[in-house]
Order: sequence, then C-alpha cells, then structure tokens
Amino acid sequence: MNQQTEPPAADARIRLPRGLARELFTLRRDPLPRMARPRWLAWLPHVVLCYVAIPCGVLSAMLMNDHYKVRGSALVVLSLLTSASVVLSMFRPIAAWWLGLLTSGLIAWAIHDHVGQGQSWPWTPAGPFTLAPVLLMVALRVPPRVSASVIGITLALNGLADIVLRPPQSQTIIGGVALLFGFVGILGYALRATRLARGKLVEQETLTEEERARRTLLEERSRIARELHDVVAHHMSVISIQAQVAPHLVENPSEELKENLAGIRENALEALTELRRVLGVLRSERPDDPANPHHPQPTLGELDGLVDNVRGAGLDVTTEIAGIRRPLTPGVELTAYRIVQEALSNALRHAPGSRVEVGIAYGPRDLHLCVANSAPTRAAPPSPGAGHGLLGMRERAGMLGGELAAGPRPDGGYEVSAVLPMDPQDLSAVPDSETKRTP
Repeated sequence: MNQQTEPPAADARIRLPRGLARELFTLRRDPLPRMARPRWLAWLPHVVLCYVAIPCGVLSAMLMNDHYKVRGSALVVLSLLTSASVVLSMFRPIAAWWLGLLTSGLIAWAIHDHVGQGQSWPWTPAGPFTLAPVLLMVALRVPPRVSASVIGITLALNGLADIVLRPPQSQTIIGGVALLFGFVGILGYALRATRLARGKLVEQETLTEEERARRTLLEERSRIARELHDVVAHHMSVISIQAQVAPHLVENPSEELKENLAGIRENALEALTELRRVLGVLRSERPDDPANPHHPQPTLGELDGLVDNVRGAGLDVTTEIAGIRRPLTPGVELTAYRIVQEALSNALRHAPGSRVEVGIAYGPRDLHLCVANSAPTRAAPPSPGAGHGLLGMRERAGMLGGELAAGPRPDGGYEVSAVLPMDPQDLSAVPDSETKRTP
C-alpha cells in the first residue's frame, strides 16, 4: 500500500516546480487593468507608471556618473533599459522583471571596478527603488507563490553576488533591500486580493440580480398558473354538470344523445383531473394567501374598490373608462386587474405624492389599459421589493397574446400601457409569443 501512495505525492512535488517554472519563464501578455471608477481616470495607473519610468532611468544614470564615475554609451544604454523595464511591466510583468534583473546585473558589473570606500554594491543607492515598481506590477498580477518566488530569486542572486563578487571596500545593503522588496510584495498581494475580491463581488451581485429576476418570474408564472387553474377548472366543472343534467331536460332522449353527453362529461372530468394533477402542486397552502385558489378571482368590476384603497394610502387617483363596458373572458379580466393593481402599487412605492390617471378603453377587439403618474413630490422611501414587477405584468400580457410597454414620461412621471385581446382563445400563436417576450 505504501508503494502505491508514494508516486502521487512525488508527482505532486514534481508538478509544483514545473508549474512554477512555466510561470517564471513566461512571456505572455498580461496588461495592467484600468480603473473602473471614475471612468475619466481609467488610464491613471498607466500614466503614473510612465512618469515613474523616466526618473528611474535618469536617477540610475546620475548615480552611476556622479558616484561611480561610469561614463560613455553604457551609461545611456543602462539608463534606457531601467526605464524600459518599468514601462514593460504594464504589459508583460514577468518579462519586465527579467529585464530589470538583467539590467541590475549589468549595472553591478559596470560599477564593480569603480566602487569606492563605503559605497554600496551590487546596488546603487537608488537601484532597489528603480526595481521596486516592477516587482509591484508583478505582485499585482500573478499568484502569490509566483511573486514570492520572484522576490526570493532576486534576493538570492543579490546575496550570491554579495558573497562571491563583492569588492572589499564596498558596503552591503541587502537587509534594506529585503525589507523594501518584502514590503512591495505584501502591498502588491493586498491590492491584488482587493481587486479580485471586488471583481468576485460584482460577479456575485450580477448573478444574484439575475437569480432574483428569474425567481420573481417563476413566482409570477406560478401565480398565473394557479389563477388559470381556477378559471379552467370552473368552466370544466360547469361543462361536466351540464352534461350530466342535460338528459333530464329532454323528453325521451335517444341513446346516442345520452352516450354523447356521457362522453362529454367523462372527458370533462378526465381533463379536470389531469389539470388538478399538473397544477395542483402550485396551490397555496395558506388560507389567508390572496392567491389562494379558493378565493374568488378579481375582475375589472372591482376596480373601484382597488382605487379607493390606493386613495386611502394617500395617492391621488382618477379613473376614466371609454367605450362600452362589458364583461370579458375571465383570463382577460384577471390579467387587466392585476396589471392595474401592480402599476398602482409601483406608483404608491416609487412616486409618493404624485397624481395617477387610470384609463381603460374597450375597443372592438382589444382592451387598452393605461396607468400614468406624474413626478413624485417627495423622495421615495427604500423599497423592500425585488424590483421586478414589470416582469410579471409583461408575462401576463404575453400569456394572452397582448403587449405591454412601460417607461418614464417627459414630465418626470412614469407610464404603463397594455393592449389585451378581447378573445385570446382565437390567437393560435399564444404559446410562442410567451417565449418571444421574455424580458
């Protein structure tokens, strides 16, 4: 058993250095992300880094020229390489680190024979500070184990050069370099962790909002299904009773008539049973739930009571009905009532102190609804709702083959308008329209 468990552990030990080596010797592009807010400062980190690159190169050249007496073309080349490593760190941080490390080694080689008594080596006094921005860019964009390896390799090479090649009269500053690079690594790790956490939070908020909208839509569909269950179940029950009573209303009914009526009643009862079996699970188990199927479903005939309740809550509501008022199919009556109810609730929550106009127009084939409110006269309090009431209204209108539009008005108010067909049963495309109108 021990021989079987050892190879995986050994493979894991081998995979870790190999993966780390790939991270350390990669040249892939990893651009510095822009600032999300404010937008007009999105490129500020890039501009700042470019400005930092200039004094890094100039300072390196000045110190090599003034303190170490290094002159000639090497001075210019090393100064440009120092600035280039800082600029390159914006796009390819690992490659920039290798360039900065190479430049530091070339500078140490160039000043080796010019080091005076008490002068620092292999770094110039400003050398660690010119490499620090590159290490910060690395720590900002690579995993912590890679940034720790980068800093460790840099300090290890520094210590090796200090032990093997350090001039006798020079002074070592490896302790201060370790403190500086360690601080830069911790700062980069903290900023990277903050950025990743903020990105995860934004992603989670987006997923939560989508899930909330989906849940609200499903809840509204369940409610619609319960209400449709009541409407259809009522009519199927009536058909069944009429088919059962019909033979007794005819004198000497024929056997064919009795058989047909019995078949109608049997089919109605079977359809009613299947309907209850499929949609019965959506029934509310709370007797005080207004969506309970045992409660009578509201219609436009109860619109006055709904408006009175809203007026009692402090909203100024006026109603206007055009056309010949007549009873509609139960589904249209219920959908129209729910749309007006939700629109008034939204006005009550989001536009306190506004004036609301409710318009209902009975056309030859369509029912037109319009609920419009003026601009609110005071600030609306925070609403605990999910904020997806429009989803339910659109779902109801689309279920009947109708249309619903909602949006702000030029005067600062809001308007909800809907067109519902008088007889949705004549619309053969109702099932397809629901999917086409998914918000």
